[in-house]
Amino acid sequence: MNVIEAIRERRAYRSLDPIEATEELIRDLAEAARLAPSCFNNQPWRFVFVRDPKALEEVRSALSKGNEWARSASMIIAVASKRDYDCVIRGREYFLFDTGMATAFLILRATELGLVAHPIAGYDEEAVKGALGIPADMTVITLVIVGRRSESLSPLLSEKQAEAERKRPERLPLEAFSFRDRFPATGRE
Repeated sequence: MNVIEAIRERRAYRSLDPIEATEELIRDLAEAARLAPSCFNNQPWRFVFVRDPKALEEVRSALSKGNEWARSASMIIAVASKRDYDCVIRGREYFLFDTGMATAFLILRATELGLVAHPIAGYDEEAVKGALGIPADMTVITLVIVGRRSESLSPLLSEKQAEAERKRPERLPLEAFSFRDRFPATGRE
């Protein structure tokens, strides 16, 4: 699978079958993230790969309503960083952007390996920090839910989530976000 194939194949599936979250898999995903670009090569990302059943249960208890489907994950990756780990240039903070790029590399590698790596925002950040020992001054940017796509729909999905499983949600047309030479006066600001 080449990069464009991984990009096209990647989907935020919620119906998951278990996988074996081996040390080899963790190192493989971490290596993909490690190669991402960052401001002055600061590499501000920190990943906690959660696979121990007790630790998984603690993180699962921090999930928001609507993310019950994520309880079937074989591994959850907590993605964290903080402002001080990366560049701040003329008030522009790069840690979120750079950590996002590393997470995207990890997600694309997981896709290439035939896995689902679904980032979510629905969780109690303080509970996740407490469960995983993440320092209070860090930001838990996302949780990446990892498993293998199931052929059967999870009964925990809402109707909207189930529809997104059956058919890729519509993407914006290129003209809605891709401009030439100048941001249009009628563009979304």
